[in-house]
Amino acid sequence: MQKFRVGIIGLGVGENQIPAFEGHPNCEVRAICDFSDTRLSAAAVHCPDAKLTNSAAHILDDPGIDVVSIASFDNYHFEQISTAIRNGKHVFVEKPMCLYFQEALMIQRLLGENPGIQLSSNLNLRTCPRFIRLKHLIKSGEMGQIPYLEGDYLWGRIHKLTNGWRKDMEFYSIIHGAAVHMIDLITWITEMKPVEVHAYGNQMATATSGLRYNDFAVILMKFENGMIAKVSANGGCVHPHFHKVSVYGTEKTFVHDISGARLFESCDPKAKYVEIMDEYPGPQEKGQVITSFIDSIVSQGAKPVVSCDDVFSTMSVCFSAEKSVQEAKPVVIEYI
Repeated sequence: MQKFRVGIIGLGVGENQIPAFEGHPNCEVRAICDFSDTRLSAAAVHCPDAKLTNSAAHILDDPGIDVVSIASFDNYHFEQISTAIRNGKHVFVEKPMCLYFQEALMIQRLLGENPGIQLSSNLNLRTCPRFIRLKHLIKSGEMGQIPYLEGDYLWGRIHKLTNGWRKDMEFYSIIHGAAVHMIDLITWITEMKPVEVHAYGNQMATATSGLRYNDFAVILMKFENGMIAKVSANGGCVHPHFHKVSVYGTEKTFVHDISGARLFESCDPKAKYVEIMDEYPGPQEKGQVITSFIDSIVSQGAKPVVSCDDVFSTMSVCFSAEKSVQEAKPVVIEYI
């Protein structure tokens, strides 16, 4: 059995990835990297044979590493992905893949020059059982026509914006870092790509902090069939971390909020709704994306939960939405 030797860069989210890689029969974690020696020591408990390093280059340039998981700060992603691809390593990257449109074009070009390399990203809402159920409801036609739907990323973790690396970056985007999940979820459940976006942002919640960028954004997405979707990323709200989703259909309406999920089948206020009991977020949410990514490397015909094309498509919408905020006008989406 072929074993893929994995290196993980960044032990914030990256530490949570170790069980998924170690649990795959075709993987073994050979190296882990972080600035913090304390985090390295803690992570080493789960993979005692792994090499510990403070330098990402030790993993990216190591010919003994086949797969790199990049969970570093957002501004490092582009250079680390580029180096990994040039060195013949498969790449699993935390969102966002990169920060700028031109960086994404360069990554695409590098992948074209190295056709055997696989790339995926941790857009893990696709593995939530409740949202899988919603996708089936839409695809089956059970909900009828969908004129409008919305997804709100309620971060509930303002300290992540006011403390640490995000406020120190040359550029940080709440769209790339948070709205990306809801954009990907909506395009996935509807199996449609928006053609135009109009977005706004503000920085009211963190105005007195050291953050220099928007902590809130709202995006209207227009689809070719006339459907409209609203996505928001709310970094400063007082709310538990949550992904709120509503899909308004001509036959049925699905509402997923902090109190649960319901399917409305009648406009009569006295009519009883159907309670949706599928799990959210689901016990295997994070591991499934990684498992399917490795499976796609093992078997070239296997389709990962999040394909390379999916990553570029979702990031294309994000880039256009950020452009809309900055230019204060609608933007036709240019897909990479």
